[in-house]
Amino acid sequence: MAAPTATQAATLPANVTEHQSLRSLWDAMLEQIDFQALLHDNSLINWLFLLAAIFLGVALGKLASMILAGIAEKLRQRNWRFQSLLASELAGPATLAIFAFALLFGLGQLRLNDVLEALAGKTVSLLFTIAFFWYAFNIVSIAELMFKSFLSRHKMPMAEQVIPLLRKTLRIFVAIVAVLFILQNIFNRDIGSWLAGLGILGLAASLAAQDSLKNVFGSLAIFFDRPFMVGDTVKYEGFTGRIEGIGLRSVRLRQLTGTVVNIPNSAIVSSSVENLSVRPMVRRLMNVTVPYDTSVEKMRQAVQIIKDLLNSPEFRANVHVPINPNSIEPSVYFNDFNADTLNIQVIFYFHSTNDQDVRFTAYKAFNERFNFALMEAYEKAGIEFAFPTQTLYLAGDPKRKLPAYINQDRDKS
Repeated sequence: MAAPTATQAATLPANVTEHQSLRSLWDAMLEQIDFQALLHDNSLINWLFLLAAIFLGVALGKLASMILAGIAEKLRQRNWRFQSLLASELAGPATLAIFAFALLFGLGQLRLNDVLEALAGKTVSLLFTIAFFWYAFNIVSIAELMFKSFLSRHKMPMAEQVIPLLRKTLRIFVAIVAVLFILQNIFNRDIGSWLAGLGILGLAASLAAQDSLKNVFGSLAIFFDRPFMVGDTVKYEGFTGRIEGIGLRSVRLRQLTGTVVNIPNSAIVSSSVENLSVRPMVRRLMNVTVPYDTSVEKMRQAVQIIKDLLNSPEFRANVHVPINPNSIEPSVYFNDFNADTLNIQVIFYFHSTNDQDVRFTAYKAFNERFNFALMEAYEKAGIEFAFPTQTLYLAGDPKRKLPAYINQDRDKS
């Protein structure tokens, strides 16, 4: 018998096309096999060729595996990780493919009836198919390595959670495609019912795990959109704290009080989140109040003292950024007469000189230094800070005489 080609190996002969399943093909083989005819039709040379082909296939497969492993090691030493994985993951599938080629050649030396020939062809096709999908299953690790490299460059969160999930998902997908391909093309089975069953099963699973799937897709939205990162300080619906972790189900938020809040991903991606860590500056609005008995000259001096402090070398670098065109200059004005004080409104924007620290610690430390400096300057200038007071004017006060009348004729009225 001539060696079957790849096309012949994948199809049944015309007289056995009714064997549509592995069980029927196996039953037909058992019924039609004739060991005496098989031994009579094939000489010892034919059987020796088959054994030699099998032995040669195993030996060449092992040799190819060793060569590919050596190539992979040399590539790894040169830090060519992707090329190294391509070579190392090919070793096993290449061994199986070489064995399938050798088996195809060895079986081609035997005289077989139609059923055995069909079985031999399908066996070789099955080995080639397994080798192909085996390699596809292995190179998922290359996609994993590329994804991990992408994450490291962009400093994205959830790498530890997403990468294993991606690896398992891709490998399960490859395995399902391999099984369906083998059933349809090797065993001639109709996979339409299988696909319909998988669709119904997937629909039922998605309905049962609807909330979990929402959280998973929410984690992917956070992953790609990156509204916040681990370590950022955020405000979310009354919660303020630092992001400690971003998982597939929830975001872990450490509040300023020390307690931990777990927020579902589906909830946090559908609401407004204020990220306090990415703001380039922090706005401070303060009202400096002085008593009403402060003179006009002292009031002008009080305003100028604040302006001079914000423009001094100690504080200028944090409130004046001349190289930033979007920088907002401090605003200091005597803006209002309150019920019991004169009001000086001060607005400035705090910029951290350290890019790694634009959060509360540096901002609060700056405010403390500024407050102490302002108190010292006002103390030296003899300017007092106001506090809520009430002034009572007495009728007998010689400095502030009030008109007072006594109604002596009230009885007459």
